Amino acid sequence: MDRYLTVAEVTESARRLVSRFPGTGRLRRIGTSRAGRPILMLSVGHGPRHALAVAGPHPDEPVGGASALALAERVARGDRRSPATDPSVVTWDIVLCLDPDGAALSEAAGVTGDTGGIAGGIAGASITTGGIAGADVNAGASMTTGSGAGGPAGADAAPGTTAAPAPTLKSYYGAAYRPVAAEQPEWAPIAAGPIPESQALFQVIDERRPFIQCSLHSTDVGGSWVQLTGDLPELALPFAASAKELGVPLQHGTYDALYWDNPGPGVYVLPPPDGTDRLAAGSADIGRSTWCAPMRYGGVTAIVEVPMWAADSAEDVSPHPEPVRALRGLSALVRDGGRQVTAVLDKARGFLPPAGDDPSRRVLEWMADGLYDLVAESWEPLARQAAAASHENDPRRPTTAQVSALEIVARRQPLRAAGLLLRLLASADDPAAPGLRQELDGLFTAWCADFEQALGVRWIPVRDQVEHQTRTVTAAAEAALKSSR
Repeated sequence: MDRYLTVAEVTESARRLVSRFPGTGRLRRIGTSRAGRPILMLSVGHGPRHALAVAGPHPDEPVGGASALALAERVARGDRRSPATDPSVVTWDIVLCLDPDGAALSEAAGVTGDTGGIAGGIAGASITTGGIAGADVNAGASMTTGSGAGGPAGADAAPGTTAAPAPTLKSYYGAAYRPVAAEQPEWAPIAAGPIPESQALFQVIDERRPFIQCSLHSTDVGGSWVQLTGDLPELALPFAASAKELGVPLQHGTYDALYWDNPGPGVYVLPPPDGTDRLAAGSADIGRSTWCAPMRYGGVTAIVEVPMWAADSAEDVSPHPEPVRALRGLSALVRDGGRQVTAVLDKARGFLPPAGDDPSRRVLEWMADGLYDLVAESWEPLARQAAAASHENDPRRPTTAQVSALEIVARRQPLRAAGLLLRLLASADDPAAPGLRQELDGLFTAWCADFEQALGVRWIPVRDQVEHQTRTVTAAAEAALKSSR
């Protein structure tokens, strides 16, 4: 399998799995999106303990649907190599796509845009006979987990297939869509209050009381990491082993968990509610998110992040040679990029669809309204700490990996905005639109090329992204089972 799946393909594969394993798999609707799309949950197994997996929390992170099917297939087949996938021990409740409305926008951009796509196959990638056949997870599918399943990075394609060209950051950012925080199901309860998608997930958590919730995320560039709402000491070793085998770097330092506890490489644990670092991490109200809901029943949440493109600097734990200069430079980079996109937006506002009617326009206005400055300002404490460091090994001095993680964010934010604005300009019926689009596309193309060169990114095959995420979910669930005994 060397491509991502659309929501329709994931749903059809889930229906076929239920047909192939009668009595083991059940598919039901748990809610309805704001636009009226069904939110479906596949339950597999009949064990007394419930584990929850959530695919599609962000529509620009496309790996989760395939990982969800890989996990479901393993449980349905009665894989007892781990108690976490033993259907007599654990029932897995798998939300197939938490944000179907956002996924539809990303998929539409991938199908109709001229910059490639993410869902349904980046750059027209082909389907191998050993993976998804007819959007079904068939017998012997390469997505199933276990030793060697799916093959290491660079494994040969199945006979009779043509290897697809490696995707590019330009094709990705040209099609990706991520809603404003208030419209993201996991974070809406913090930003503005629960939306129907959030409510559906809250209801499942209250009904099933899972001992673990695994939120299936991916990141554009960098390494893999796991964020936990409670420590799982036995997760670190299998997580690191999987990443090493599949050629996926671990993320040593991440913007998403900048001030969280870090008990092991690529593993981050939410600080206690009264911890002073929680506010610095921008998560003072994180208890209202869907991530923390299982804690009411003694459960833990694992947010499993897998990169699409690897940056080996994610694993460089050497002290950064010039951290203060680098951090201040990155602050300038994100602000400058944001200003340039916003300058084009200012010229186009008069003929673009209003923010109230268009989700992409809402994102652009949200980002233009101080988001770039907010990101840059969040790094000031790190710069002050680095300036106060007295020697090379002073813990206040950030590592190369930590600075690299922030560089990814600094380059990502303007690119997200530029990709959205390019699509709006392409569909705009105004004589000024083509010129503005040409102006912005020059910046967009140069930024993507600079990003790829500066970080030395390399594409991770989808089968390896899926394999690593599925193994990590299984290991996290096994660790949670042991800790909850």
